[in-house]
Amino acid sequence: MEVSSAALAALSGLGFGLSLIVAIGAQNAFVLRQGVRGQHVFAVVAVCALSDIVLIGAGVGGFGVVVQSAPEVVTVVRYAGAAFLLGYAVLAARRAFAASALTTGSTGATVALGATIVTALALTWLNPHVYLDTVVLLGSFANTYTSPDRWFLGAGAMLGSVIWFTVLGYGARLLGPLFARPAAWRVLDSGIAVVMTLLALGLLLAGPSV
Repeated sequence: MEVSSAALAALSGLGFGLSLIVAIGAQNAFVLRQGVRGQHVFAVVAVCALSDIVLIGAGVGGFGVVVQSAPEVVTVVRYAGAAFLLGYAVLAARRAFAASALTTGSTGATVALGATIVTALALTWLNPHVYLDTVVLLGSFANTYTSPDRWFLGAGAMLGSVIWFTVLGYGARLLGPLFARPAAWRVLDSGIAVVMTLLALGLLLAGPSV
């Protein structure tokens, strides 16, 4: 059976998008933690997925050229993102060594919905690597296709983001029994603190543009 070019483009976009997003990073670590705690999971998944959809759409539409031609904007985002990641790393480290880190999601303090959404937005939009992956790399790949196939590729990548964040956010609940143990929370938050610190240092040591 012959597969249409649109279907092949969509499958390529799905695979390429997942290859970029399925990695240890600030955004994924945050989604995982919220999923394990069962707090504002839908809001976090929606913010991350919708942000990716917007960025992928911009990349497929050719906005990657604009990003590459504005290194000063990327530099500002890079330093702002590094500062935010370092701040979040400090908070995660404090949770790892404080009494509140030894509680499960059902008994721990709940962060307000607004603050959770702001954090999810910051971890997404203050990360220059997001623009490199979704706007520049995926956008460049999509633009090797002719229209309308490149938009089917973009749709496949968007679907990949929705699937990934949904699985990560809601699938994390399966880890509930593991995180009923205090030590598991300490390990998780310690790991998040390390990841955030390394990512922040990576941004600070990176070149002037994505």
